[in-house]
Amino acid sequence: MRMATTLSVLVLGAGGIGHAVVTSLDTGITRVDPFKDMKNRPQAGHGMNVLVVGTDGRDSISEEERRAYRLGGEPCHCTDTVMLIHISEDRDRASVVSLPRDSYAEMPEHVDETTGERHQAHPVKLNAAYAEGGPALTVRTVESMTGVKIDHYLEVDFTSFMKTVDAVGGVEICTARPMKDTHTGLDLAAGTHELTGGQALQYVRSRHVDGASDLGRMQRQQRFLAALIDRMTTGGVLLNPVRFRQVSTTMLGSVRADRGFGTDQMLALAKGMRGFTPASSEFVSVPVGDVAFEVEGIGSTVKWDAPKAQKLFQALREDRPLTVPKPAASEASKTGPRRSVVEVAPKTIRVQVYNGTRLDGLGRRVDDALRATGFDTTRAPRTADGPELRRTLVEYDPRWDRSAKSLAAALPEAELRAVKGQGGTLRVTAGLDYRAVKPVRAEERRTGPFEAVTGDRVVCP
Repeated sequence: MRMATTLSVLVLGAGGIGHAVVTSLDTGITRVDPFKDMKNRPQAGHGMNVLVVGTDGRDSISEEERRAYRLGGEPCHCTDTVMLIHISEDRDRASVVSLPRDSYAEMPEHVDETTGERHQAHPVKLNAAYAEGGPALTVRTVESMTGVKIDHYLEVDFTSFMKTVDAVGGVEICTARPMKDTHTGLDLAAGTHELTGGQALQYVRSRHVDGASDLGRMQRQQRFLAALIDRMTTGGVLLNPVRFRQVSTTMLGSVRADRGFGTDQMLALAKGMRGFTPASSEFVSVPVGDVAFEVEGIGSTVKWDAPKAQKLFQALREDRPLTVPKPAASEASKTGPRRSVVEVAPKTIRVQVYNGTRLDGLGRRVDDALRATGFDTTRAPRTADGPELRRTLVEYDPRWDRSAKSLAAALPEAELRAVKGQGGTLRVTAGLDYRAVKPVRAEERRTGPFEAVTGDRVVCP
């Protein structure tokens, strides 16, 4: 489910752990045959394509966990999450494409696995393919929609997700704004959080923390996967045989996979993907043209932007990266201080600095420090009128309150004061308490024709 990239990351350590351990993991996977009797499939491209689906299965979750993490109700036996993972032929890159579960889809003609009844092709939401025809119909539907040939199929559920996160010791998530969802019980203040398995499940399931609904949830899932890669590649999981076995056994114990995904494939991937890091992964959601496309008998669906989606999947078939190359980081940026994540990019925030003390040069020091962390200062600090100020003050027009919060993150000890009619330029008056500006950076930047982002841009700084 949300553990799409967990499976890939576990593979990375397989070569260093040993053939015997990998073989034992292979025997714990439940097998399915999603490619049985499939005809007229897309032509194979370069690299490997893995379809990862997450079901809402919760059979082994305790009553206490159901209550704590709002997992009551009956499962729909459908796919809660659908991701297409492309691993490049040179094993240097993993591209994760999120497919909205409510995507408008044309279900291919098929025979119901339970009743034996034949169904003609008909429109549905993407997540209904699993309910009607299980893994095989899900693969057929995705291949029909994307033109990408699926090489392997992996399926996980709520239980496996929670236990795996706990097995790696939790995952660190950063959020620039408070997140609260009464449907899942998610309640996070702005800042950095270490999430347990249950809390992580709330985070990746939440659809009601903003107006973006399922599309916003997909971006949070991508952010979570990048953080999980970071934890597993830097937290010693892949280098410690005992921890590797614990994590992989926990996860694979409730995974279902095609018969072709076994020991040989895991070892081959492990050999080629040494040195894999969050920067090696890239995340994107399929381009959407209409988020509320009404279909009679189905309701509101998500309709893809066909031309853009076609270009995206063509890039996967041709094994091309989805992100634009980034300039090499300077040594200073590599070893510099940890940066807090803010909602509004500092470069978009105009700031006028005032010296509210009798200390010579303080205004210039504050202006330089704010500019160094990215704020658009005037470079012309002024001297404030009135008595000497003990506490630094940030004044802002209420219409720019989100920008003020980003500026306040850089000056956490400052007082915030709303001033109606002040306009778009924020005002900082440095007081006697000023010590330094705390470095900040904006939330992830999605670039290129597909608005993709690399994993190192979405993990905590």
